[in-house]
Amino acid sequence: MSWWDRLWRWEDTHRLGVDVTITVLLGLALAPASIAALGRRAPGLDAVFVSLCIVGVVVPLAWRRTHPTASVTTIYTCALLHVVAGFPVLPVDAVVPFALYSVALHGPRWAHRTALAGAMAGALLVGTWLALQYGRPAAALLTVFVASIFLVAWAFGLVRRARREHLEALVDRTERLEVERDQQAMIATAAERARIAREMHDIVAHSLSVVIAQADGGRYAAAHDTAAATRALGTIAETGRAALTDMRRLLGVLRETPGAAPGGAAPGILPPADERDAPAGTAAVATTTPQPAVEDVEALVAQMRASGMRVSFVRLGTPRHLPPGAGLTVYRIAQESLTNVLKHAGPDPGVTVMLQWHPAAVSLEVSDDGRGAAADADGLGQGLLGMRERATMFGGTVTAGPRPGGGYRVRATLPTPGARDAADGSDAAPAAHTTTPPRRTTQDPAGGTTP
Repeated sequence: MSWWDRLWRWEDTHRLGVDVTITVLLGLALAPASIAALGRRAPGLDAVFVSLCIVGVVVPLAWRRTHPTASVTTIYTCALLHVVAGFPVLPVDAVVPFALYSVALHGPRWAHRTALAGAMAGALLVGTWLALQYGRPAAALLTVFVASIFLVAWAFGLVRRARREHLEALVDRTERLEVERDQQAMIATAAERARIAREMHDIVAHSLSVVIAQADGGRYAAAHDTAAATRALGTIAETGRAALTDMRRLLGVLRETPGAAPGGAAPGILPPADERDAPAGTAAVATTTPQPAVEDVEALVAQMRASGMRVSFVRLGTPRHLPPGAGLTVYRIAQESLTNVLKHAGPDPGVTVMLQWHPAAVSLEVSDDGRGAAADADGLGQGLLGMRERATMFGGTVTAGPRPGGGYRVRATLPTPGARDAADGSDAAPAAHTTTPPRRTTQDPAGGTTP
């Protein structure tokens, strides 16, 4: 910002003091000279009248910014009165262009346009009077000179007015952008909280459901089958360890900052004790382990089978690459569906997980032969809502409900990359898809694979 801009800003901040000071200085400089010129030409009551007009021309400058229309009206009226009284040109008339500048800068549009017209009329009136006294050439020259002064003052006021309005518009835009930035930050924070809530729910709910089921089974089996109890404890430990790894990954992303120390800890902050005791590089691996993807659904089924669930895995079609977010969505939906089977399907349900690759989409179906609609629900779960939210982000759908003949079914469908091209290709060459049967692999509960 230049010194000129700083001066104008200071002047605008101290309006009352600046205006009063200018009024006093102009009054001390112009009023005595005007009264002195008047005393030589108008004795008696005329001198008193014109002196009052002189005071009326100078004093309204004190409110030229707070009440610009009233100020310029008073100044013009007093100047017209002393012209009518026979004194058209006095030193105090130098205030009139200043009043015109003030109303052009601070007054409404109609006021400064009317003030300009009045100033031009006053210049013409003074020129006419001078023409009668001194002849037309000198009067015309003086009229053009006075009118030029009025036009310059009016134009300068409009330039400053446009600059001020431009600065005000910039300030207003900046404030609106700041508000919009804060709103965007709040929206992003809410979206991130929802994403973290979904991840935490999927990790904690699934792991705790497996741990609880294994703990209950191990407690009953401890008295009769020690080996079964040992296997249950091993499954609990493995599930807890996997959940801890996922939690570390999620929390490591949250606490990573620019310039953070290895492992995600901020500078000057020691990592947790278990990370400090771990071998070098372990913490870094924990925070950079990739998120689960669609390829890990089969491993998830194997994990659930190892925990005692009767679950089989069916894959139809040719697998294709999915973006990390879409692959994670398929995995989390499968994980949540299997968790719901543990919690609600009843004792020893049979479960089928089917992953089917279509030309333009991938679908996941998890069905069981458990209690279905008769299953108890506490109404506090967020699993189905989270599944639908995840699928909606990628343009997919999730349907869930009891299936005919008993049991429950969850079906999710997500479009795959290049879905439009694949769909066009299928329309152009339908025989390529009808003559080649899809590849089907089925894993039985014992862990085998049947083509």
